[in-house]
Amino acid sequence: MQKLHLGHPHSPSMDTTPSSTPFQDLTEASPKPSKKTTFTSFMTAPSFKEDTYFVSHLKPSEKKALQDLRDKLLASSDSSNPVSMWGVPLVDGGDRGDVLLLKFLRARDFRVHDALNMLLKCLAWRTEFGADNIVEEELGFKELEGVVAYTHGYDREGHPVCYNAYGVFKDKEMYERVFGDEEKLKRFLRWRVQVLERGVKMLHFKPGGVNSLIQVTDLKDMPKRELRVASNQILSLFQDNYPEMVARKIFINVPWYFSLLYSMFSPFLTQRTKSKFLISKEGNAAETLYKFIRPENIPVRYGGLSRSSDLENGPPKPASEFTVKGGEKVNIQIEGIESGATITWDIVVGGWDLEYSAEFVPIAEGSYTLAVDKARKIMATEEAIHNTFTSKEAGKMVLSVDNSASRKKKVAAYRYFVRKCNNTPSSELQLSLK
Repeated sequence: MQKLHLGHPHSPSMDTTPSSTPFQDLTEASPKPSKKTTFTSFMTAPSFKEDTYFVSHLKPSEKKALQDLRDKLLASSDSSNPVSMWGVPLVDGGDRGDVLLLKFLRARDFRVHDALNMLLKCLAWRTEFGADNIVEEELGFKELEGVVAYTHGYDREGHPVCYNAYGVFKDKEMYERVFGDEEKLKRFLRWRVQVLERGVKMLHFKPGGVNSLIQVTDLKDMPKRELRVASNQILSLFQDNYPEMVARKIFINVPWYFSLLYSMFSPFLTQRTKSKFLISKEGNAAETLYKFIRPENIPVRYGGLSRSSDLENGPPKPASEFTVKGGEKVNIQIEGIESGATITWDIVVGGWDLEYSAEFVPIAEGSYTLAVDKARKIMATEEAIHNTFTSKEAGKMVLSVDNSASRKKKVAAYRYFVRKCNNTPSSELQLSLK
């Protein structure tokens, strides 16, 4: 049985790690890559290195292409009306302008003429579509926000993460309400562009900064045939007008037949495009996402700890990550809880399907252990547990997850916060593993 002890630094008889708060430990901790792949057999995790935007790092031929594109763009534009995108001047925008020009060049393999044509068409589309001001529009899709397409948190490297999930459209009434006619489809496409524009506005557009997004697409229950027209139009819009804006594309809850589809269109994809793809079979969402995104930034529906309401209170409190091996029970012991203190915790195990319980163990001899959360089987589809308990005497809280009935190793995360009875947050806590 694995035990995670957490308590006041002066608690007796404890194996301890270097003295610091759990939140400090977790913020500075580096992710430990899993040795076991979670991807389907037809595609393993590809190596991927994001492109540099430092001009000094470019090949001589690439530097020349960049200068040629600058010159051609300057010659084709009106000097009284400088060309810009997302508030960044493209010709006289210095390093930031070069970042955007390099995106168009890379999308066309540094063929200057093709990159210029793509750029000019994109500028014309943005003007005609009204893309620069679309973020402020009220398009009436409140019911889809945070469900179908939305930006939520960041990955471990600071990229904004955009989630896409179209499973709600398996409901025919919902489908008709959103895609019922040509005008509705056009309005949906505007909303979809609006969501992307919000994500793009979070980028830095500077060398060494965050210059691209992470895209997570949930294929669970997605009605392929019905959404074919909308999907094709969205894909076309994004490919033509948002080049190199996505650093990595993660597909989760991928059905078995996707391998057949992938084998068909894979030969038509460049190695550059395929290097950005990560594909995870159904049921492995949390295990896949934890590799790239910290659990406090992953929505609860995908095995993380983040709820929409959390984002209203500033940066999320860091979580601690651990694994539960097959046949193993893990106890997380939070010690040093004073009388009258209130402890709040979140805990989740990816793909649960195991037993969870929480109990408070008083220090005083003769006191009884209190079952805060009675032991129960947590179903695979359940979200993270969030609970609060106020102690009437000093003691410790023990959170338990029992994976004894399974042979499968599972990723997990938890976080907690203790507030003393005088309303002073208890921050002098530390973590040790036994």
